[in-house]
This record gives sequence, C-alpha cells and structure tokens, in this order.
Amino acid sequence: MSERIRVLHIIYSFASGGAERFVLDLMQAMDKEKFEVAAVSLRPDLGRPFEKEIREKKLKVYFLNKRRGLDPRVFFRLYGVFKKYAPHVVHTHLHVLRYTLLPTILCGIPVRIHTVHDIAQRDAPIAKLFNSIAFRFGNVVPVSISNAVADTVREVYGQNLYTPVIYNGLPTDRFLQHSNKPKENSKQNIVLMNIARFWPQKNHKLLIEGFSIAVKEYSNMELWLVGDGPLRPEVEKIVKEKGLSQKVTFLGIQSNIAELLSESDIFVLTSSWEAFGLVNVEAMALRKPVIATAVGGIPEIVEDGKTGILVPANDPKALAQAIVKLAKNPALRESMGEEGQSRAVEYFDIKQTARQYEELYLRLLNGLRIQ
Repeated sequence: MSERIRVLHIIYSFASGGAERFVLDLMQAMDKEKFEVAAVSLRPDLGRPFEKEIREKKLKVYFLNKRRGLDPRVFFRLYGVFKKYAPHVVHTHLHVLRYTLLPTILCGIPVRIHTVHDIAQRDAPIAKLFNSIAFRFGNVVPVSISNAVADTVREVYGQNLYTPVIYNGLPTDRFLQHSNKPKENSKQNIVLMNIARFWPQKNHKLLIEGFSIAVKEYSNMELWLVGDGPLRPEVEKIVKEKGLSQKVTFLGIQSNIAELLSESDIFVLTSSWEAFGLVNVEAMALRKPVIATAVGGIPEIVEDGKTGILVPANDPKALAQAIVKLAKNPALRESMGEEGQSRAVEYFDIKQTARQYEELYLRLLNGLRIQ
C-alpha cells in the first residue's frame, strides 16, 4: 500500500479522562510517514482542556455534536465522515460501538479495532450486547489494555476470542523532565499522593483508613488527594471524623499532574478494581515508588518489592504497613523509584504502544490475524 494508511479513532468525547488522554497521545505518536490519523468525538467541542489542546496542536478531529441520550443523527453523521475520510482503520474506544458498528459495516471499513479500557464484567448490559455482536459477528477486534482485561474479555465474550494485549502508554519524556527537579515543598513531612476520581472504584475509604493507622506509628506524613467526584463530601467527612484534617489536603482537579507528583515522595492507589492504572506509570516515570492494591492490571505495571509494594484490596493494616515501611526508608524509596522509572520508559512509553498498534493495523490489513 503506497498511500498512507488512514486511521480514524472514535471516542464519546474529549472532555477529560484517561482513555481520552491516551487517544490524544496515541494520535501524536503514530508514524506520520506511514499513517494519517484523525479522530471523531461524538459530543461537541465545549472548549475543555483536551479540546483546547486539539486546536492548539491542530489535530484533525470531527465533532458530531451528539445530543444526550440516544441520538439517531449520529449514525448518518458517522456515515458521512467515513465517506469523506475513507479510513482504512476505524479504532473505537469506550462505549461507542452502538453507534459505529452499522456505519463501519455499510461503508466496508477494512479494519475495525476496539480498545477495551475496562474490566469486561463492568460493561453495562447495552454495551455488552453491542460488544458481543461486534466481536463475534462484526469483524471488530477487541484489544485489551492488560492481560487481566483480556481474561475478562474472553470470560464475557468467548474463550476463543482473539484479543491481543497492548498496554496503554504515555509520553514518558513529559514526566522525565520533572523527575530530577528538587522539591519546592519546604515541609519535612513525607508526602503521599493519590490521584483518582472520588468514586467507589477508587476506594478512598481504604486509603484514609490505612493512612490513619500509619500516621499513628509515623507522624511525619501528609496525604494529598487530587481529583473530584460525588464521594468527595463523604471522604472529607471521614477525614474530619478521624481527626486528620491537618494531615490530609484536598487539591481538587489539577492539570499540572507532573509538577504535583514531583513534589510527592510516595504515590498510593487503592482501587477496588482497575483495568490498567496508567496513573501508576506516571508516578513511576517521575521516579516515585508506588503503593497499590493488587487488582486487575496493576500487578502487570508495579513489580511488588521492586518498583513498589502491592497490598490486598481491602486490608487497611497491610496498607498502613506498606506506607510506614516506605516513609521510614528513604533508600528504599530511591531504589524503587529508579527501578520504576526504568520500567516505565522500557515498557509503557507511548512510542512503543504506537508501534504495536501500527503493527496490528498492518497485520489485519494484510489479512494475517496471528496471535
């Protein structure tokens, strides 16, 4: 194929979120000599940060101005985009297959790929229905972002389903430039940082419980919480009830994640489930040791005892022990941080992710669906 291969990513919106950030990074990491890359956002451009970045970097994105709820106009608009852009590859993300499946079939799109960004059992019933049709009969290849996700995809959609694993990546150089900067934080306390939406999945209750136990043994610590969400008032109440208001800081939604992480000493993520957990890679790229729950794809990122410490999903005492162990041991923090940074660069850089997707696109275009 002498012409550049046209790849079209489709996502619900570019409002915010890990999948949205990943799509933007992947678009920019593709080999521009071999691939022409564009994207479709079903929702309109409302001027949010990612949408501003799209304009600033002059990325080619079609906004379809979808209304909330079922909007049949999207089918016709997608059909129009497919006819205009004529993609060789349509690469979908999150819950858009209900809109994209029929237009891709009608337009005869040669290659159809869907990245599965979450545990398959967590899909809503309507998403499971369309995914099942797409994966089994619609010639859509589900790409899992971890081996743990691939296991769930096969459990839900069929044990013989072809689901290659390609880890999500990020531009590690964006974080490396901050990893050697001296901390501006003048406090002597060890700073633990958590970056997560206040949502049941992220289990802030476990984090606060574990931190409250740990701080009784080693008081020179503080916890910074980055993010927002419906459970924030409840977590704030727990912090107050435990008398931790002077130890826990709620920072809300922040855009300067690399700068904030560089001011921390330890990154902590206490998810009840996690398909991958790219935020762990961000912390590792900044040479921060990670304490995380051993769920989903996290053990594929964090090497227990080497780049961080893994703990059970509902064991505040084990979490507290891990916190104290790292807080008291600067040499261990440094060695784990160095190992983590090396691992992030070697395995989870967006350039490597892009090369793997490019290889998959070409294999499928050539009709070689080889596992």
